[in-house]
Amino acid sequence: MRRQFSLVVSAALAVSAPAFADLKVGYVDLQRALGEVHEGVAAKAKLKADLEKKKNDFEAEQNKLRSDKEVLDKQGPMMSEEVRNQKFAELQKRLFELTQKAEKLQMEMAQAEQKELKKIFEKMDPIIASFAQRDGLTMMFEKTDSGLVYAPASLDYTNELVRTYNDKYPKAGGAPKKDGAAPKGEAPKKDAPAAAAK
Repeated sequence: MRRQFSLVVSAALAVSAPAFADLKVGYVDLQRALGEVHEGVAAKAKLKADLEKKKNDFEAEQNKLRSDKEVLDKQGPMMSEEVRNQKFAELQKRLFELTQKAEKLQMEMAQAEQKELKKIFEKMDPIIASFAQRDGLTMMFEKTDSGLVYAPASLDYTNELVRTYNDKYPKAGGAPKKDGAAPKGEAPKKDAPAAAAK
């Protein structure tokens, strides 16, 4: 799942060239962060388990339909034309319904994934914003969808995002952690290498 966004955007790009000397940016890799935060790992595992169960149920119905088709092919010549046509029509109807079910299943799983990941991204947004405000960044980019080709590692806030998120939400689906949290209005300190970004 890709999600494009830019945080704390100022009017720096619309002003004169000298203003670019004060332009400070950073970036995060949301896909990597999603795969490393505890809630992201748990969400993906849950989605995978749900998909496997529904996939197994679907394959069972598909195999039953295939088996009934083979029986009809063998016994069809011994049936009257009316009975044979009726059973064939029933198989065609079941095949159509199974195809519709497959499409619906695919849509439901995509919606479930979006719903689960949206919850996590919404919790990440204020954390990322706090980094930008703390370090005086003009912009914070998402690595994948921003079209970012190159940027030094010192501008990468992904590791800090993962660590801060896991500290704040130590258990999947749990309430924000209060003990040890940074005081209100004070963002966690960034990794030392990022100092070079200033």
